[in-house]
Amino acid sequence: MNGAKRVYCLYRVSTKGQVDKDDIPMQKTACHEFAERQSEWVIVKEFYEKGVSGFKVSADDRDAIQDIKAAAERSEFDILLVFMFDRLGRRQNETPFVVEWFNQQGIEVWSTQEGQQRFESEADYLINFMRYWQANGESRKTSTRVKTRLSQLTSEGVYTGGPTPYGYKLIPSGNFNKRGKELMDIIIDEDEAKIVQLIFEKTLKEGIGSHQMASLLNNKNLRTHNGSKFQSNTINRILKNRMYCGYFISGETVSPHLPRIQIVDENMYNRVQRILQQRSLKYDGRQQIAKTTRGSTLLSGNVYCAHCGGKMISTSHVDKHIRKDGSVYESRRSRYMCCNRVRKGVCHDAQSVYSAERVDKVVESVILEYLSKIKQTPKDIAIEKRYQAELQSLRRKVRELKADNENYKKQLIELSSEIANALMGESKFTPDMLSNAIDSTKEKIAENADLIAQYELQIGDQQGALDNLDYYYDTFISWADEYQSASKEQKKMIACNLIKEVRIGNGYSIDIIFDMNYHQFIQGAQTPYSVEKLAG
Repeated sequence: MNGAKRVYCLYRVSTKGQVDKDDIPMQKTACHEFAERQSEWVIVKEFYEKGVSGFKVSADDRDAIQDIKAAAERSEFDILLVFMFDRLGRRQNETPFVVEWFNQQGIEVWSTQEGQQRFESEADYLINFMRYWQANGESRKTSTRVKTRLSQLTSEGVYTGGPTPYGYKLIPSGNFNKRGKELMDIIIDEDEAKIVQLIFEKTLKEGIGSHQMASLLNNKNLRTHNGSKFQSNTINRILKNRMYCGYFISGETVSPHLPRIQIVDENMYNRVQRILQQRSLKYDGRQQIAKTTRGSTLLSGNVYCAHCGGKMISTSHVDKHIRKDGSVYESRRSRYMCCNRVRKGVCHDAQSVYSAERVDKVVESVILEYLSKIKQTPKDIAIEKRYQAELQSLRRKVRELKADNENYKKQLIELSSEIANALMGESKFTPDMLSNAIDSTKEKIAENADLIAQYELQIGDQQGALDNLDYYYDTFISWADEYQSASKEQKKMIACNLIKEVRIGNGYSIDIIFDMNYHQFIQGAQTPYSVEKLAG
């Protein structure tokens, strides 16, 4: 090899598809033929990068580039040869300097299509930069075109590939791409779909957590697509995947509803999302859903102190009694305690503890009363009319408040313009009078804005309840049929969903606030439902 120039070659493709269509052998053949045409060039080493994007992946994170740079520092080769310069990368703010770096190490950089990249004049530097600026732009355009096309296909209800969620399987579609490869379609796997439905039902009806659900499935020797055991994150991914409602989703694009891939009712999906949200550590609203249904008490998460508004916690203690015969009798009792009183030493107005047995007995009797009433309430147009009447009343209030605010804003402009007259002594009002009037008007505008926001929130809730009237009614009826024979976990979840909030005060005064989605089915239902001083 005396006098011969040592050549390193780099071949790169961005995607698996390019590997499949033999892009690397094509690059290799072109480089070998090019080297053979040169005087005393000898290829001594070749590097392969498969499925590595020159646009998305930095040179610092590409092993091949780093190995070639290390070899250059050791003077192990003289020429770096690629099929085209964009094989080195497509980053306009990085790749030109990588090429220049090799040149500075005494390495010639060549392309079979574009020749040698020199750095002998300002024009060379400009050409070097312009080449990768253009490659960068082409990569961005390609990425945008691909994303746009995927979004278009998704919006048309066409399956565009990706990981196959549990509950589905792939089948040949009978359609072929431009390369003659048959495309796949996705359909429901009936056996797995039953497991998906089970996961949603147990989460909704029994409040089973992801760890417990994973253990339940693993104990039945059920496995994921790749034969692995179920993990809690596997369960959470299933519960959060809206595809089960019958939609393909690509980024922000959602397909029309596709009954052929629907496994879970959308109302059930939405209620499960509410459970997941309230159980999330990040959730900072007033909790209604129990974080766990394993406790012995009926209430959890939605029970509050009537005196300070703080959350109440459930604890248990063991009573021990010695019988006449000397044996020890133990009984475990549960109780509710104000969190602010126990942990923070405040809320001295509330009594120390409340017997969970007494509280739960009262709450359960009210639940049974509601469930009994729903059986006597037909699902007819009268219920819908009542919803519509309440919606109209709320919307009328919003319109009136907005009209009032428009008048107040006009008054504010008039009052503000009058200040100048007052300062010049040309007004019957003093500046102080005008200032107070302006402050008062601003307060009225702010108060009305708060009321408008509250009413609009109620309108949204009412509209949502109206849109899902059938689902909520059928759920309510099913609770009425199942409650007496339900498990402890099921009763707890019914109580969580049916009751928005329970407030407990001294003397066992109890206010029960029912969830609006259900309490309005009952004629004459009150919110809150008050049970005063249930002694004994």
